[in-house]
Amino acid sequence: MSSFHRRGAFQIAEAANGLIDPVLQRKAGINTALIGSWDEIAGGDFADCSRPERITWPRRNADRRGEAGGMEPGVLTVACEGSRALFLAHAQGELIQRINGFFGFPAIRQVRIVQKPVTPRGRPRRRLRPLSAGEKDHIAGLTAEIESEPLKAALERLGRAVYGSRKR
Repeated sequence: MSSFHRRGAFQIAEAANGLIDPVLQRKAGINTALIGSWDEIAGGDFADCSRPERITWPRRNADRRGEAGGMEPGVLTVACEGSRALFLAHAQGELIQRINGFFGFPAIRQVRIVQKPVTPRGRPRRRLRPLSAGEKDHIAGLTAEIESEPLKAALERLGRAVYGSRKR
């Protein structure tokens, strides 16, 4: 229980977590505490580009006497954006240690990384500055000989993003 229980008052987050945790546990094997603490667990290098998605627990096998075995560590699936997934894969050992430290027991034996966008849709993107005529001409010159229209359009968007994010 929360330390805020006085005269029938309680925190809304506590009530929401009480409702959400059983659903998350059943569907994804994960809880709101892990999701809420992810920024601290993942650290500054990966908090903005990753999020935990689910924990897959191994099936409990009965031992020879028919008794259920002990808790076995699971596999945590983490969504990570683009090329940062490669760096997260290299830091996997440290991430597993942090997660197990959070749980207080060896809950995770492996991290499975899936590449996908994790930026919340409601999060505002950084606004790009307007391009000068020279910058627009330079981008057009670089993409002039590209025959594939979808590729040309994608490279022009990339060029606008690169130039637009730089200071003049």
